[in-house]
Amino acid sequence: MLDDLDRRLLRHLQADPSLSTADLADRCGLSAASCWRRIEKLESAGVILGQQAVIDWAALGYSVEVSLRFTLDKTQPRAFDEFLAAARAVPEVLEIQTFLGRVDVRLSVIARDMGHYQQIYRDRILTLPHIADIEALMQIAHLKRDEALPL
Repeated sequence: MLDDLDRRLLRHLQADPSLSTADLADRCGLSAASCWRRIEKLESAGVILGQQAVIDWAALGYSVEVSLRFTLDKTQPRAFDEFLAAARAVPEVLEIQTFLGRVDVRLSVIARDMGHYQQIYRDRILTLPHIADIEALMQIAHLKRDEALPL
């Protein structure tokens, strides 16, 4: 599906998503029009989903990140749907993942400090529906956090 030029475009976009089409074309040895058409093709094929700003939450005063693993009460037929809908409404939840196995859902939650986390936990997390069990893992450090694909 992807040729060498597409992979080269994607590598450059991953490295610097702020590149203009002209700069990207120059780095890939293409005309600006050809580069633009290839990017449009990759977007319409769903390969490029969009661009986003990566914000350093610590720089904004969020120093605590906790990974919460949930086992849900699956005796309720809508347990997953209702839990996920409620979890999406919690602003401090950065990520939601679902699993097969003993753990059903993992939430990544940020807070300004431990007092703020305790407030979020009591007021927003413990009130989520259909919780059978929660395990909290306090994050110490990000050792590798890279979303770039090896193209």
